[in-house]
Amino acid sequence: MDKNQPKNAMIVVAHADDAEYGCSGTVAMLTKKGIEVTYVICTDGSKGSSDPEMTSAKLIKLRKKEQLDAAKVLGLKDVVFLNYPDSYLEPSLSLRHDIAQEIRRYQPNIVITTYPSRNLSTHHGIGGHPDHIAAGEATLSAVFPTARDRLTYPDMLKKGLLPHNVSEAWVIGAPDPNLWIDVTPYIDISFEALSQHRSQIQSVTKKDAFTRMKRWRQDVASETSFTYAESFKRIIMDESIEIPQNYLYKESSL
Repeated sequence: MDKNQPKNAMIVVAHADDAEYGCSGTVAMLTKKGIEVTYVICTDGSKGSSDPEMTSAKLIKLRKKEQLDAAKVLGLKDVVFLNYPDSYLEPSLSLRHDIAQEIRRYQPNIVITTYPSRNLSTHHGIGGHPDHIAAGEATLSAVFPTARDRLTYPDMLKKGLLPHNVSEAWVIGAPDPNLWIDVTPYIDISFEALSQHRSQIQSVTKKDAFTRMKRWRQDVASETSFTYAESFKRIIMDESIEIPQNYLYKESSL
């Protein structure tokens, strides 16, 4: 795959910390290989606190700083905050427009996002956070066809943001993954990035949070020969990329 190595990747998620929980090992691998990675965070993070002394205004600033700190750990190119109200996210035309605009701006070869539907076989909430579902649906719609089609949202053309064809999308949390990334070499940096979200993991000790993260990735790796893995549903839009139906990525094969 070296000759076809992507130059840019974009991760679009609802909240600060979603990417660290879902794909930070993969992000660490991509940045180590010299691939520029940009995060797009859809919401402002203004709701997720049970602290009676916390206000939305304080929480917005805190979550943004924590996300930027995590980005430094992982070596990201940039972090874009769309600032939609937390817990109210919908897969609206406005959200689709804003994600497509960032896709045209940064021109990623790979876009990673969350599963755009409820997965009732999981133990996370009632099959998924509605903001995660909305972010995934809006992102996949932005990838195809919005970012691609010149006549959709002509305001972008006036800004010099030309159409862009994303080569592939990787979906976090899909019930039928076909891509497993070996993140064993990156488990420590993955947790270091997650640990920057101090306000989100304060309900458990740092040791317990690390144990939980490792257990999740061990469970994913049970489908493979890896120690720790992250999995995705990989969707290819570029027909020039030849891939098997199910595939494993070790660092040596990327």
